[in-house]
Amino acid sequence: MSRPPRSGRPGRRSAAPPRSPARAPAGPSRDGPSAPGPLRLYGRHPVLAALANPTRPLSRLLATAEAAPTVSDAAAGRGLTVETVARAALDALAPPGAVHQGLVLEAGPLPERAVEDIAPAGPAESAVVVVLDQVSDPHNVGAILRSAAAFGARAVVTQDRHSPAETGTLAKAASGALERVPLVRVANIARALDALRDRGYWSVGLAAEAPTTLAGARLTGPLALVLGAEGSGLRRLTRARCDHLARLPMTDAVESLNVSNACAVALYELRRTTLEGRAGRENADRATGGSSA
Repeated sequence: MSRPPRSGRPGRRSAAPPRSPARAPAGPSRDGPSAPGPLRLYGRHPVLAALANPTRPLSRLLATAEAAPTVSDAAAGRGLTVETVARAALDALAPPGAVHQGLVLEAGPLPERAVEDIAPAGPAESAVVVVLDQVSDPHNVGAILRSAAAFGARAVVTQDRHSPAETGTLAKAASGALERVPLVRVANIARALDALRDRGYWSVGLAAEAPTTLAGARLTGPLALVLGAEGSGLRRLTRARCDHLARLPMTDAVESLNVSNACAVALYELRRTTLEGRAGRENADRATGGSSA
């Protein structure tokens, strides 16, 4: 199916050579609420996901006597010994009020990713990449990572200077998805959209004033789903770089959705046909005892 004309820039296709967004600097130079010392992941899902991720550097695992058995096998697989400590010791390591569930894992940052690390997509694929334009709250970014994992997005792209650092708070909100969905930090969102287009992804930005809904736009093929910060929305340059603008249909009972909720709804709309088809094949396989090609 052919795509409708691009919003605001009809007919233009990417004819220029690829422009690679700059990689983010590592470690402390990243903006965000990162504490000095080791990265501390806490909570059952983030800790187990980190233990299962071979690219995550690990150094020390602390647990209460009750929680230690839940991670002992996974820790042994990574060559770690579980240190049994009192709950008060973990309270002192995790952020105030954090629900650590008796587990704190000291770790290093994940390897940096670039747009070039995202797999190119063919025109018939339903692949989706999420792009965040200055979404800065770690709880929102974590929830978006979780939705990205649930609906099979290939990556989440965010601007380095206006996004949360890789912290235990972000990992906890992501509930393990930080280890499963690449979080790509770029210097410039507009250039990142150009680079994604060179890799086969057209872009659709969510904007409340867009004339058509996301479903009504009938977009097919690989897409970059672009979301702006709650309140301010997409910035002007980001909006101008999007190939399409679309909105989510809503009543007038609320002015807007939280950005993480909007992302979940939009991802479901973009991925539901593919995911429902996969679920149907899996159900048929279970019924027949076979496997789909």
